[in-house]
Amino acid sequence: MRTDLGHELTRAVLTTADVFLREGQRLFRPHGITAAQYNVLSVLAAAGEGISQRELGDVLVVDRSNVTGLVDRMEKAGWVRRTDDPADRRVYRVMLTSAGRRLWEKIAPAYEAVVLQVVEGLTERQANATLSGLKHLQAGAVAWRLPKK
Repeated sequence: MRTDLGHELTRAVLTTADVFLREGQRLFRPHGITAAQYNVLSVLAAAGEGISQRELGDVLVVDRSNVTGLVDRMEKAGWVRRTDDPADRRVYRVMLTSAGRRLWEKIAPAYEAVVLQVVEGLTERQANATLSGLKHLQAGAVAWRLPKK
């Protein structure tokens, strides 16, 4: 691929991410949460009996220390709780509280409406091709190595 096209693609992805972050803040701020906190609520809402903090970090693609701080703040707010994992005493499972589920249920319809608005006009084929390309870029970013001097 041409370097200039790679630069244009990277710039477009970063610009799109910035727009999503900015608009996500506008969507979530009135509810007193951040986009990261909404992502945790969504993952836990789908997880049923909860998941470990490590699994949560893997799903969200964030560092374990960031997950710990995020879960700490959400636990303090009363949206999640940690419980011992019956299969492994070294592990905590993170679960939604009833307050966390109510918050997620309140916000989820607005978020779903925004998602539909954002992807409006894309065919399923275009969406799948975009998703495939973004996954490729994500894998490349994870494997990113700085050039040796």
